[in-house]
Amino acid sequence: MKTDIEIAQEAKMKHITEIGAMMGISSDDLELYGKYKAKIPLTYLKPDDQIVSKLILVSAISPTPAGEGKTTVSIGLAQALNRLNKQATVVLREPSLGPVFGIKGGAAGGGYSQVVPMEDINLHFTGDFSAVEKAHNLLAALIDNNLQMTEGSLNMDPRTVTWKRVMDMNDRALRKIVIGLGGTTMGVPRETGFDITAASEIMAILCLSKDREDLKRRLGNILVGFTFEKKPVYARDLKAEGAMAALLKDAILPNLVQTLEGTPAIVHGGPFANIAQGTNTIIATKIAMSNSEYTITEAGFGFDLGGEKFLDIKCREANIAPNAVVIVATVRALKYHGGAKLADLKQEDVEALSKGIVNLEKHLENVKKFNLTPVVAINKFDTDSEAELKFIVDFCAEQGVRAAVSEGFAKGGAGVEQLAKLVMEVTDHCCPQFKPIYDTDWTVESKIETIAREIYGAKSVVYMPAARQAIKRIYDLGLDQLPICMAKTQKSLSDNASLIGRPKDFVLTVREIEIAAGAEFIVAITGDMMRMPGLPNHPSSEKIDIDNAGHISGLF
Repeated sequence: MKTDIEIAQEAKMKHITEIGAMMGISSDDLELYGKYKAKIPLTYLKPDDQIVSKLILVSAISPTPAGEGKTTVSIGLAQALNRLNKQATVVLREPSLGPVFGIKGGAAGGGYSQVVPMEDINLHFTGDFSAVEKAHNLLAALIDNNLQMTEGSLNMDPRTVTWKRVMDMNDRALRKIVIGLGGTTMGVPRETGFDITAASEIMAILCLSKDREDLKRRLGNILVGFTFEKKPVYARDLKAEGAMAALLKDAILPNLVQTLEGTPAIVHGGPFANIAQGTNTIIATKIAMSNSEYTITEAGFGFDLGGEKFLDIKCREANIAPNAVVIVATVRALKYHGGAKLADLKQEDVEALSKGIVNLEKHLENVKKFNLTPVVAINKFDTDSEAELKFIVDFCAEQGVRAAVSEGFAKGGAGVEQLAKLVMEVTDHCCPQFKPIYDTDWTVESKIETIAREIYGAKSVVYMPAARQAIKRIYDLGLDQLPICMAKTQKSLSDNASLIGRPKDFVLTVREIEIAAGAEFIVAITGDMMRMPGLPNHPSSEKIDIDNAGHISGLF
């Protein structure tokens, strides 16, 4: 089979104005970035009482090295719905350059279920990541400038400043640095570091903002540190929010592209899924819902991370609810959860599959805890046997859950029509009464412990001293009504990456807690969270090249 980039480069794309017309967007209103990309003005965002689109959330089982394929399934599902004469739009996150040049590769789908132009989406795109980076680093510069000042100083304690700098590249050497060396005119020496741009709180803020005013308000609420008198210092105290919002003037507008089959696709925002909410912008999702019959969107990693945050944070904030939840599973990943070795996953092994399917079982249970109806998409690989596929379908039937084999990678929308019909059946006949897993007015501890018990399967939660101290600070600042954004490994339902399958009755350890006052959530951190990834021994960048005609190769 051809590579992803070969398939993408052979596609005959429609002019982006044709794609906009499918959503009722006038060509005069689109802000064009060439022939195949455009930004959608916020005027196409309808009031909540006028939004009638059905929302489909695509999530997955716990990720494994074998891969699951949420983006491929999301794109294939949107294409299939359009083949069935439904007007569907897929809404996705923007890729970060770090994984593109690192080990993971791009994030535009795969095979015959991709969004295009694939090279542009994976490389710079419309500059949104760059705008987030500049706004973030402007605040960092203003902080250090204030530390240097005598007149107008906020009397910040440099030891309490939590705001780092960001760049959209994997570079482990920048994780911990010392700045301000070289004398009194060079700034105040202190320890700091770099995170990758996707980990910036500004990215999380951009994705949760409802309009430019809301964006500016949230930017002003960013907590950057404390004074020597232990008073909080916010970005608004530095008069930073106006300039930061100005840098994000265009980044707040959703990006319109298309799938290989000419289905509208909105690709906008890209927050991490472990330390942030892991889903595209509220504005992008609601613009798609304002102008489509069906809106398909995804949330990063497994349902325990991206799915839970989508429902407890994004849906609550945006006043939306999915009509159905698609859980993506693969034969290979479930065998891995059953103890099969990575090298043996291509061999038929129903026994390992039967052991690993408990991971899928738990995610299905979790979906139902939100009063939502799950549908299972079995993302098919060539090495899957009929016996293995049948085992999963039969298991789902025993659970009272609809399931279909999805072949979007190999066949595009045509390979996902069965799944699309099941999704339509659920959205037409089921009446979900969505309910978040906790109320925001519960105590901080109650919210954390409810997620740990109900979603992860933990027996109890232990708080390290730093976390206890942070919780006290949260109450002192009056921020205890914020929702919880759990930061943990994506590889396990627990906080221990080595515990595959369905761990039970474990103790979850909260190491520390951070306050994302601008994003308006509390980050409970379990384990070590990598915010600035490093490059592997042989990064993907080694394969990427461009010829004299501007033809890019090696991107996947």
